[in-house]
Amino acid sequence: MLTLAYTGLRWGELAGLRVSSLGMLRKRVTVSENAVQAGTEMFVGTPKTHKLRDVPLPNFLLDDLARQCEGKGRDDLLFRGEDGGHLHRPHAESGWFTKAVHAVQATTNAQRARELATTGAVITPEFPTITPHDLRHTAASLAVSAGANVKVVQRMLGHKSATMTLDIYAGLFDDDLESVATKLDEARAASVLKMCSREGQTGG
Repeated sequence: MLTLAYTGLRWGELAGLRVSSLGMLRKRVTVSENAVQAGTEMFVGTPKTHKLRDVPLPNFLLDDLARQCEGKGRDDLLFRGEDGGHLHRPHAESGWFTKAVHAVQATTNAQRARELATTGAVITPEFPTITPHDLRHTAASLAVSAGANVKVVQRMLGHKSATMTLDIYAGLFDDDLESVATKLDEARAASVLKMCSREGQTGG
């Protein structure tokens, strides 16, 4: 779940990763395969845009990914299914992903109940019901919040164009525009303060 949420990979791209896809020193993962599931069969091909791309890896993921590599060769799949082959998409109602979401929701609800009982107010937000694809949107949101521009997010997600990225995530960049306006205000205030300081020094 963390790899999906912090890289923005499509499920098939995650399933197609191999040990050799990881560049630990560069903190990058190279997306070169896409494992598409049709019924019970897996069909492996190139990524959706038919182009290789490098996606950044945050430091905290590196140890977990390194553990996934233990005992595997460079050409082995990074994440394996129960049969040792490509990881199948989890069942929407009874799969491991849904069970993980329910577990987090149960923990969150218990925390909210404790807060209400002890303080009379709830601080912890409810955890929503999500799908693996929702984590792709989470990654985009986190990247924009971290200051990534539209071209960086485009490359990270493997969109054909920056226009497509903006069409999907325009709202996120609108928030970024507000941040730009704030920074412009701060820059102008600093410039005025610097100018006044110089004038004061000259007058003295």
